[in-house]
Amino acid sequence: MNRIVEHPILGHLEETEMVTITVDGEKIQARKGEMIAAALIATGKQYFRRTIKLGEPRGIYCGIGRCTDCVMKVNGIPNIRTCITPVEEGMVIESQIGVGTWGRG
Repeated sequence: MNRIVEHPILGHLEETEMVTITVDGEKIQARKGEMIAAALIATGKQYFRRTIKLGEPRGIYCGIGRCTDCVMKVNGIPNIRTCITPVEEGMVIESQIGVGTWGRG
């Protein structure tokens, strides 16, 4: 398993309860409080968004919230930096293209 348990800024991931989140329509298990990106990497997902111009895949790059390569739509809000956003029960996470959009579509 590829679970990230040490974050350069947020520190060590403590053992916590498992919660269910939905990623691109698929329910997955994640540790409550771990970064969304870490939960996705643990399930084998490497890419979180695609560039608008060429559709190139982007995943985690800096891991500390400075770049925007890991942004996804979380609970309907686009451009959430998944490398610094902790997992919570019931989150709905969607891959996005480019900068993302609000609402449906």
